[in-house]
Amino acid sequence: MGLKRFLNERDALVDQAIDGVLASRAGEGLARLADGPGRRVVLRATPSSDRVAVISGGGSGHEPAHAGFVGPGMLDAAVCGEIFASPPVDAVLAAILAVTGGAGCLLVVKNYTGDRLNFGLAAEQARGLGLAVETVIVADDIALPDQARPRGLAGTLFVHKIAGAMAANGHTLAEIAQAARAAASETLSIGLALSDCNAYAPGHVGRLGPDEIELGLGIHGEPGAETLAMADADALMALAAGRLEQAIAARGWGGDTRLALLLNGLGTVPALEMSLLLDSFRRTKLAGRVALLGGPAPMMTALDMNGFSLSALRLTPERARALGEPVAIPAWPGLAAPTAPRTRPAPTLPALFAAPASARPAAQAMIVRAASLLTAMQPEIDALDARIGDGDTGTSFAQAGRAIAASIDRLPLADEAALLATLGRLLASQAGGSSGVLLSILFSAAGQARRDGDALPASLRKGLERLQAHGGARQGDRTMIDALAPALEALETGGLAAAARAARRGADATRTMRAGAGRAANVPEAALRDVPDPGAEAVARLFEGLL
Repeated sequence: MGLKRFLNERDALVDQAIDGVLASRAGEGLARLADGPGRRVVLRATPSSDRVAVISGGGSGHEPAHAGFVGPGMLDAAVCGEIFASPPVDAVLAAILAVTGGAGCLLVVKNYTGDRLNFGLAAEQARGLGLAVETVIVADDIALPDQARPRGLAGTLFVHKIAGAMAANGHTLAEIAQAARAAASETLSIGLALSDCNAYAPGHVGRLGPDEIELGLGIHGEPGAETLAMADADALMALAAGRLEQAIAARGWGGDTRLALLLNGLGTVPALEMSLLLDSFRRTKLAGRVALLGGPAPMMTALDMNGFSLSALRLTPERARALGEPVAIPAWPGLAAPTAPRTRPAPTLPALFAAPASARPAAQAMIVRAASLLTAMQPEIDALDARIGDGDTGTSFAQAGRAIAASIDRLPLADEAALLATLGRLLASQAGGSSGVLLSILFSAAGQARRDGDALPASLRKGLERLQAHGGARQGDRTMIDALAPALEALETGGLAAAARAARRGADATRTMRAGAGRAANVPEAALRDVPDPGAEAVARLFEGLL
């Protein structure tokens, strides 16, 4: 079965996507030309004709490039082609005519044959109409060092930003073109991906196996320079950064050369993994030369390609100033000096055994007995839970029992408030599953109530209220609360014997209940029939054993 995509008609994809962008926050202050040859030209809604205009574009499928970088301080217009196809000459000419005034315009073009020809012919036609037009070709790909015509990759964005900043500050077309060409000549990029991309081709089969990666592949899915074995993130980043560093050395840039760097996501790398890749980059030798860092962010993508690219620009003071000028363009991540992760001193958490140990034989005997009961019932409660869940409820209660038994000599047995609070901390740190957390809440809240002067049964009832508030379950939801709530109510008025009887009635009642909370809520009702809730059964057995 082919890859599923969000799609209406294939031929309408680009047009509908452009209108979607314009309807969003990213489209604020933007417009497109009316239907016709320039329909896919995205431009500022209120263009300025008293300064140099900066135009770029190319095939769609690289979003947010190119339309995502239209706005004050960057592009005046972007010309969008079909998926991975250069926009037609008439569309490029329409963009030039729409935004170019007496100061002229600069076309930023990636080094692909279609883009060079179509943007070049449109530039010639515009010159024939009396407009001043210059072009800059970006060829930043270093994947094939001996390649006569290197491809244009995400390093193009450096040129967008530098040219846009200079135009905003009133520089002449000649000055901007010279600076843009110089920046393009000193921009280097390399890509690495775990998969190629599917350009909406029926029956597309990826060329990479599950244990293969490609280094130096193109943003249209062109095969990479090398197919290599899969490795961890640090190793893959070291590979890409190492190739970039080799290219920098081949240019003769000294070790003191400062760089701007973009970490670009190529399409489907999750934000979590892009952040991890930046952390991996921090451990490369190249990282020590980076003075300005942009990303991690998807800036020039390749549809659903699972990969990243690194783009490095040799910094000069003028380039640093242009790159650092802020712009209100959502797709532009901005650049800043990289910093080591900052930390703050961690607060001191309450000690597990904050209160001093104290003796109280009756309390010790009951706690030891409870711990023993919880441990002994593990196999039967797990077996019961396996019928409706994942079979670990008994294990969770047994973990609690073992943790309490192992700590009996360190408990403040003579101080009920401190004892309850200590049991809460102990369960939170050493008991497993949601039942351990819930009981930790109960004992912690009960300890606070006991410290405020409530009697022990009333304190336990208040602990149960907090348990319900955080856990969300109530009596009748088929959880351990169906045994625990009536037991604690009976304990307050009738003692342990009454509590044991109430717990048993509550546990048995869960056999016919429809689950309203917990994992059992996702189990078919037929599977629950005549099976008591494991947590409620454990509570009932505990009270019966204590009696």
